[in-house]
Amino acid sequence: MHRMTSTQARRMRRPVLQAAIDAGAKCAEADPDLFFRADGEPTATWQAQRAEAIRVCHGCPVRAACEELALRDGDGNDRVDDLVRGGRSGCELAALRKRQAQRLSEAMTADEAADAEWRNLIEASVELWAEARVMPTRSAGIRHQAELVAQQNQRLRELADRITAVRSARRARTGWGVAA
Repeated sequence: MHRMTSTQARRMRRPVLQAAIDAGAKCAEADPDLFFRADGEPTATWQAQRAEAIRVCHGCPVRAACEELALRDGDGNDRVDDLVRGGRSGCELAALRKRQAQRLSEAMTADEAADAEWRNLIEASVELWAEARVMPTRSAGIRHQAELVAQQNQRLRELADRITAVRSARRARTGWGVAA
């Protein structure tokens, strides 16, 4: 069974967001210039235009996807108010990105740890399966064979304990506590 890693999922998210926006964004029906401030445009004119653009965004079924894509693309600047995306001005997007930066960093670190933990679990499971299929050689006599079987059993117990420890840690971290 193939499991997608969090890194792969993050990479796959952008095209999904863009496809949703392309398929259902209300701004596709509006003048594209409505969402961007023209060079030299007076502040009062831009404020009225920005308010209208935000009204269009608030009725959009893919507003959240648009906002997420704007944040992913780094749109918005806290010094220049020049666009509207996902129902937020450029300044609001920049402020939101700053507020979320720490949370996103922590989430990415947790994803990387979970990926490593998952690889550890898979590796231990594969090792356990491979070790369990091996039959100790019989060519060295009964006494030696018993030692080989004992060694193999010890290795199997160690691998099973490793799997149990990883699973228990994952359950505890995600709030499962004890398996049902």
